[in-house]
Amino acid sequence: MLVDRLLEGGYQHLAVLDISSSAMVYAKNRIGVKAPDVEWFEADVTTFSPPHQFDVWHDRAVFHFLTNATDRNKYLRALRHTLRPGGHLIIATFALGGPQKCSGLDIVQYDSGSISKELGNGFSLVEECHETHMTPAHKEQMFTYFRFIKLN
Repeated sequence: MLVDRLLEGGYQHLAVLDISSSAMVYAKNRIGVKAPDVEWFEADVTTFSPPHQFDVWHDRAVFHFLTNATDRNKYLRALRHTLRPGGHLIIATFALGGPQKCSGLDIVQYDSGSISKELGNGFSLVEECHETHMTPAHKEQMFTYFRFIKLN
């Protein structure tokens, strides 16, 4: 629902990247007449090649599912290519002490040190906040949101 709220807030030049065509159809239908105002990319984030750079990259919960270093490196290559210098990276991951699996899938937990190490020296951490998310099954999941600035 992030894209919905951004559109309602008057933001422009928005884009959505999702691997699931059905999720994108659902989102487009939900947004309705404003759907054409969004760039829609159906792709695997690890192979994403954008037509131009963006000011903000927001990852609500993808990176922590990349348990293989090769997949994380592909994601990071796409990120570096997509986000312009000075752009903002907002990334949410399962926090240390959070779940070790989600929907039956293995995940990687991160804190500021481990996520900064993954990103490398091209990003500067400027903000971090923690959230305890309640699942529909009434289970708590600990998340951390990080905001970085891309340096170059």
